[in-house]
Amino acid sequence: MTLAEHYADQAEALCRLCHLFGERQWCLATSGNFSIRAGTSHCLITQSGKDKTRITTTDLMLCDLDGLPSEPGLIPSAETALHTLLYRLDERTAAVLHTHSVAATVLSRAADTEVEFGGFEMQKAIAGIVSHDCTVSLPVFENSQDMADLAARVQHRAALGALTVPGFLVRGHGLYAWGNTLAQAARHIEGFEFLLSTLLHERSFRP
Repeated sequence: MTLAEHYADQAEALCRLCHLFGERQWCLATSGNFSIRAGTSHCLITQSGKDKTRITTTDLMLCDLDGLPSEPGLIPSAETALHTLLYRLDERTAAVLHTHSVAATVLSRAADTEVEFGGFEMQKAIAGIVSHDCTVSLPVFENSQDMADLAARVQHRAALGALTVPGFLVRGHGLYAWGNTLAQAARHIEGFEFLLSTLLHERSFRP
């Protein structure tokens, strides 16, 4: 049995999640990318340029944690370096998900270095947050077409102990979130997307 075959059930679950998030318009026009850890040294990740509402397991590909494809001729998502970095940073990370919603895009462009939430019950969807009565800071990284450079900046922040929630924004690019299971990573995406959408609506009502 190949490594990909061994993780067939998880791959099917990842595809179902892609469909769900695509239908919610969080990854239009083939944007976004999604992956699950496969063993200790690989991940299954969406191939570049695939419509997430129609993706199948044949649109996933196996990469090692240096981002090198296991099969020649297949092209992984452009942001593979961010996925593999997050797997290397914490061996408990089981899934990394990237959405590209309107709310995440707008607020990441409007923010300075972070987007702050406070007073929202939905904050408790994020691992480690146990009360609405606190401030949650979602980091914002400057966008770059050089994924190695962007990954290095994320790694630097993590090394400083400043990556305190399982997520971050890339300016004008969208949201990344991860978890120790695929379900937890999905919950983090849903929680952050709710918070971002609510904050955007809230700001639109301010005089």
